[in-house]
Amino acid sequence: MTQLRFATPDDVATIMRFVRELAEFEREADKVVATEALLYEAMFGDHPAVEAVIAEQDGTPLGMALFFHNFSTWTGWRGLYLEDLYVTPEARGQGVGAALLRHLAGIAVDRGCTRFEWAVLDWNEKAIEFYKAMGAVPMDDWTVNRVSGPALTNLAGRGRGGTDGVRPGAG
Repeated sequence: MTQLRFATPDDVATIMRFVRELAEFEREADKVVATEALLYEAMFGDHPAVEAVIAEQDGTPLGMALFFHNFSTWTGWRGLYLEDLYVTPEARGQGVGAALLRHLAGIAVDRGCTRFEWAVLDWNEKAIEFYKAMGAVPMDDWTVNRVSGPALTNLAGRGRGGTDGVRPGAG
């Protein structure tokens, strides 16, 4: 039987391994630059930014769900955002992913969240169908935007492009 529990500092290496395996599955293994030290700080440092739930059987980790809170100005309440859901290949099809999603939905309800959201790659049809079967509704009318790397630095006015006439810290 699968047991679910909140991650502890002892789980950081396992979570990092799962993150790398997920990135490999998503064809982006070379993009992972996080380290165990960064993950530890994000989860258990002075200002935790993320939490995780571990799924295991007889002490063997089978998967994880890594999540954090977001906020909706429209509802006036916080929500729960699932950053990563990962189940090991040998545990897939055994209800582990569904158990993790249900558990996180319960956390969201218990914490007064009005939304539980996540993103899925367009090509991951198995995951899309799984999420729909769990009651998720694709938000086809929204497009995710991202600014990172040099573009982020430039947008912040700290790159070569200047500051758009605004002094850092003057706003």
